[in-house]
Amino acid sequence: MRFGCAAMIVVALASASFAEARDATETAAPKIGEIMVMQQMRHTKLWFAGQVGNWALADYEIDQLKDGFDEVNQQLGGDTVEKAVGSAVAAVEKSIDAKDRGAFIRAFDRLTFGCNGCHRTLDHAFIVIGRPVALPYSDQIFAPHR
Repeated sequence: MRFGCAAMIVVALASASFAEARDATETAAPKIGEIMVMQQMRHTKLWFAGQVGNWALADYEIDQLKDGFDEVNQQLGGDTVEKAVGSAVAAVEKSIDAKDRGAFIRAFDRLTFGCNGCHRTLDHAFIVIGRPVALPYSDQIFAPHR
């Protein structure tokens, strides 16, 4: 009988410990590398949305990029990212608001240049971002919905 009670207590404690560990990992902030993977996806989607004039999607993606940049700045404890891409993000937003494809392309290239400058600043110059050349999201329709 004692063995049965002891076993139940061990199982209960192990379950509680597992639940606490799971809760801790579920609420842990993503690491900068994980955020950057999402940023790269958003950067790609932003490009293709702008190329087909889906300004609503482009607006959504630039907002998502801004949120990701804010997360990175918080983790770095400064305004490194803001200095690198802040004015370029504003230019992208302005081009989206104006629905100006030419201005969008120029602003997007400035944003990309800023990303690469930030990588150099953070000693990650080996990570070089460019204009996307292929659409990796075959399950998303980028043309504006009518």
